[in-house]
Amino acid sequence: MSEAGKSGLTRRQTLAGLTAMAGAGALTGVGAGIPEAEAEARGEGKHKGAAARLPVVYLPHGGGPWPWMKSPVGDPAELAELTAYLRSVPSVARGAVKAVLVISAHWEEAVPTVMTSPRPPMLYDYYGFPPDTYTITWPAPGDPALAARVRELLEHAGFPTGADPARGFDHGTFVPLKLAWPAADVPVVQLSLKQGLDPAEHLAMGRALAPLRDEGVLIIGSGMTYHNLRAFGPPGVPVSQAFDAWLQATTALEAGERDRRLAQWASAPGARQAHPREEHLLPLMVIAGAAGSDRGHTAYSGTIRGLRISAHHFG
Repeated sequence: MSEAGKSGLTRRQTLAGLTAMAGAGALTGVGAGIPEAEAEARGEGKHKGAAARLPVVYLPHGGGPWPWMKSPVGDPAELAELTAYLRSVPSVARGAVKAVLVISAHWEEAVPTVMTSPRPPMLYDYYGFPPDTYTITWPAPGDPALAARVRELLEHAGFPTGADPARGFDHGTFVPLKLAWPAADVPVVQLSLKQGLDPAEHLAMGRALAPLRDEGVLIIGSGMTYHNLRAFGPPGVPVSQAFDAWLQATTALEAGERDRRLAQWASAPGARQAHPREEHLLPLMVIAGAAGSDRGHTAYSGTIRGLRISAHHFG
């Protein structure tokens, strides 16, 4: 006899109780106890009658405008592996991508903010690099309709939002995407991080954005799994290895445990040595939230100056 039978509860009563508990926040984990219609609205169930659900991607964008430097930082073989991975990103969609939404580590606002220009300019947000790296172009179109949809989803989830019609593509976006889509023929919208860098808030942002996966939008988080510029070399290698091993194990877990660990990422081995400030890790939280119940896998694991970095895909 089932536990419900032993307690005298019918199956219908049990399900009703679980639904009530979920509405009161008594159940934790992505999609736990959530009615099917609500789960689909949040992007956590199968989207009936829609195109194939797109995966979500967290990738490393490297340092500055590295692909176009005559003397980039890092071993050429290391950088060739990262270049090959970034060029492969369009293939993970397994079909047509209508647009790309990028959460870049290089943009923070008081509220989640989207760029709304139909023709975004370039934003060379790096310093001390050769003059020719300030003439790089990547004229991908914006997508005001997608920007409005992003705001709609976030505001429905309780997030106040903002719009920036002047914001350009920062190097967290144009560096990896210029390699991935060199023809600049895919509409792209950037979404900022939220100041305060609360991991739980960014996981919740991702959950709100999950329906975009069923609408032909590829969601990309752009950061670095190791980002300590004061220990960017041999002294940081053991830390990068320890933290990256923890991260690879974490993204592969079932959603509830994965999100719990990511929300408490600062307790991981080497966490604060790998990320004295966590802005380069927070795009992963948005991606994990948008992943719903999809488990992650490590799509790229390489090094820069011996420091371990990785990319994580879900779905």
